[in-house]
Amino acid sequence: MKIKSGFVLKTIGDNHVVVPVGAQTVDFRSMITLNGSGAFMWEKLAEGCTEEQLLQAVLAEYEADAALVQQDIAAFVKQLRDNDLVEE
Repeated sequence: MKIKSGFVLKTIGDNHVVVPVGAQTVDFRSMITLNGSGAFMWEKLAEGCTEEQLLQAVLAEYEADAALVQQDIAAFVKQLRDNDLVEE
């Protein structure tokens, strides 16, 4: 799975914002704000990875319960899919 091209993550201070660029600005006219862990997951997905690889990356970066992280990843990925932001 990979973030579709045409979306860029910008970090301004402590704020993480995803903005459309190029042709995506025609169809997607808003911004997405992410917290630190959301930005971390976005960057990993921009590189292309499976949900399992994403889980392992998050667990390596953050001290958290694996079951809870897996639920959070599933919810995050669902939102990305619902908004047509990822390629399978």
